[in-house]
Amino acid sequence: MSEAKVGTVGWMDLTVEDADGVRDFYKAVVGWESSPVSMGEYNDYSMGPPGADPVAGVCHARGENVGLPAQWLIYFIVADLDASVAKCLELGGEVIAGPRGESYRFCVVRDPAGAVAALFQAASS
Repeated sequence: MSEAKVGTVGWMDLTVEDADGVRDFYKAVVGWESSPVSMGEYNDYSMGPPGADPVAGVCHARGENVGLPAQWLIYFIVADLDASVAKCLELGGEVIAGPRGESYRFCVVRDPAGAVAALFQAASS
């Protein structure tokens, strides 16, 4: 996702209580393959088409993901997360999680209509 172009959708995540069961659902229904992503005491999952790069994540509603809505969350690539957050707030949106991250930064926002999305800024070169 760090090489995606500004203004594009770079990733999708789904955060749910039962990530293992939902992982199996999307493997069977969509045909995705999964790869475990260690979160310490449990795994979240990268998901994608067979033989291709992952396009999405299925995550447990634990740790930093507690409280995120159980819906597909798209990540928009932005050039400057702080500037995008400021503009979001100025235009009537709200930040509902973050900003956070080290090698990259992201946050989850709600737009004035109530839709939720994430903003993602790759690490500076």
